[in-house]
Amino acid sequence: MEYSSIVEVYEEISSTTKRLEITEYLRRLFEKTPKEIIDKVVYLTQGKLYPDYYGIELGIAEKLAVKAIALASGATEKSVAEELNRLGDIGEVASLFIGKKSQVTLFREPLTVKRVYETLDKIAKATGEGSQDLKIKLLSSLLSDATPAEAKYIVRTVTGRLRLGVADMTILDGLAEAFCGSKDFRPELERAYNLTSDLGMVAKAVSEKGLEGIKNFRISVGKPIRPMLAERLSSVEEILLKVGGRCVAEYKYDGERLQAHKIQDKVLLFSRRLENITHHYPDACELIKSNVKASEAIVECECVAVNVDTGEMMPFQELMHRRRKYDIEEAMKLYPVSLFMFDLLYVDGEDYTVKPYLERRKRLEEIVEESERIKLSKAIITSDIKELEKFFEEAVEAGCEGLMIKSVSPDSIYKAGARGWLWIKYKRDYQALLTDTVDLVAVGAFHGRGKRAGTYGALLMAVYDKKNDVFKTVCKLGSGFTDEDLAKLPTMFKELIIPHKHPRVDSEVEADVWFVPKIVLEVIGAEITLSPIHTACKNIVREGSGLAIRFPRFTGKYRDDKAAEDATTEEEILEMYQRQLKKIEA
Repeated sequence: MEYSSIVEVYEEISSTTKRLEITEYLRRLFEKTPKEIIDKVVYLTQGKLYPDYYGIELGIAEKLAVKAIALASGATEKSVAEELNRLGDIGEVASLFIGKKSQVTLFREPLTVKRVYETLDKIAKATGEGSQDLKIKLLSSLLSDATPAEAKYIVRTVTGRLRLGVADMTILDGLAEAFCGSKDFRPELERAYNLTSDLGMVAKAVSEKGLEGIKNFRISVGKPIRPMLAERLSSVEEILLKVGGRCVAEYKYDGERLQAHKIQDKVLLFSRRLENITHHYPDACELIKSNVKASEAIVECECVAVNVDTGEMMPFQELMHRRRKYDIEEAMKLYPVSLFMFDLLYVDGEDYTVKPYLERRKRLEEIVEESERIKLSKAIITSDIKELEKFFEEAVEAGCEGLMIKSVSPDSIYKAGARGWLWIKYKRDYQALLTDTVDLVAVGAFHGRGKRAGTYGALLMAVYDKKNDVFKTVCKLGSGFTDEDLAKLPTMFKELIIPHKHPRVDSEVEADVWFVPKIVLEVIGAEITLSPIHTACKNIVREGSGLAIRFPRFTGKYRDDKAAEDATTEEEILEMYQRQLKKIEA
């Protein structure tokens, strides 16, 4: 299969913001892709070479890409760099210079998907002395045989800036239509994806054997399972009603959620976003290796930073000091961690995601040997409102965010990748009428003035509409940023800037700058009000109006542990608004 076949589809996708059209383009691409390389085509369309948990990233530096373009086109590095400054898009620059070269080139070898993928793979894996020269040589070899359009997408891919606006769920829709006849079958594909976190594997299985190919997907130690998510409510009465009157209440620790995979003496740690973060927490690996009494197991826990002197739990932001590439030993001494185990997904050949919560918890208690640094999450079983409220106060006093309330019904299975009422967050912030914290996605920005000249004066923030897989605006955020925050915003968003509104962003507000939806910030607000300009819950409460957060303020918490799709949902904002109305009426 020639690489140009994929590029033609990329060009079509880039020309539309309509999800149905994007799905149709993907369906056609998948149908004509040979089964033996469809996994690679899916990865390339995601802008990667492997699932995220492999930890293999392309991410070639822009300066190296400039050198490769110059080498392939015969131009000077200075002229390529000048065009980059003018155009601002390394892909367009590659297209321009390769286009000039192709006018005088009589012969070239057509690029195949196999060659592009294998060369990019070599680039990604090149390390050590001489690796930069090798990367330039390999990239240049591709560009020498590329058409201008091919060069544009090769360079965008290798620099991590493909930006097609194609989400995982859209790819699953395309696969369902191509190989199952309808996207009505997406839930079956989504289940397979939730268990493996590998879209390429799902694509290969469904292309070769249809629905039968994915029905037998099973949990595999070493492949992260997409995490189960919780809803939120602000009163104990509502929570007990939702879970059927009786529940387990657990401390909600202010740490990083880890999914730990134990395979004999080896431990792998995955973040909430399914990144392999094993190297950040060698001490956590040792705790799991010695205290989880099973040959193979997949367990979930909260990793919390503790004070070296007092042993008290420290805030989430302190834990983020552990997210470093170097000086890990020093970080372990300065920011030691404790683990609080809260769920069991698999142990010694048995899938526990299909078992009710109490059965999972009981087996977890059997295999975890508690010590000072590793314990089960503190929990009670109750149906009593006063007992629940008291336990909440104890959790807050201990330094926790609040409680996780979990159903104990027979159907309280672990729903991988799903958000539902089997788990409910009850946090401190939700106690006050107008001080709910929300996790919002930055989708655009507005240029600063006065003291903020040279940076962004405000960010355009959005909630996630899961049903339609889009991000809908809910406020402009300009308060709560320190001078340090403001200074680093342009750098933080530099790699995410795009020339137009992202296809997955629904906004009636015109931002000065648009971003790829990726960075999540925690925000606190005064209240939720009707808005004539924001698109969250548009026409749901009142015709012509959406919902907006009034007087939003940044709490100082960058939610690096959350993907954009893990942000507060449109449905949650609506529920918060409705609860707010009830309290005002009361």
